[in-house]
Amino acid sequence: MAADASGGDLMVTRLGGCQCGDVRYALSAPPLTLYACHCLDCQKQSASGFGMSMPVPRSGFQILQGEPEMWRRTAASGRVVACAFCRTCGTRLYHAPDRNPSIVNVKPGTLDNPLGLIPIGHVWVSRAHPWLKPSIAGLVFEEQPDTFEPLFAAWKQRNELPAA
Repeated sequence: MAADASGGDLMVTRLGGCQCGDVRYALSAPPLTLYACHCLDCQKQSASGFGMSMPVPRSGFQILQGEPEMWRRTAASGRVVACAFCRTCGTRLYHAPDRNPSIVNVKPGTLDNPLGLIPIGHVWVSRAHPWLKPSIAGLVFEEQPDTFEPLFAAWKQRNELPAA
């Protein structure tokens, strides 16, 4: 069984939801990767220096309560993304990229317990705030990577337990 960077079990069901509690979800599959995005859209969406994305298999994501509102936008990469948020409190919950209908990009800050989740890399570093750049570690992409496979592979490698 895989462990996360904090030693926690990635295979346990994780619960999350919005700030007001109207929308609740469950993850029954481990994350495929976790990364920070420094594009201007993520900065605006998070009201911070970057946004976080944690792709999970869509088959391992389930809305338990409520119904998120959907908004579609064109990302800096030119790709279309459906963005899910709580219609009551406005919390961004996940993104559903048109380019890959088999995943959902969960916003890990909406997990009930996001502690121990450490990003494997950073994308759109060309747009990162200068004060953040010294702390950026892991895989680094100046813009949107052509493929997320290096992020998936590095995440898998970091979170696999050595053979007994």
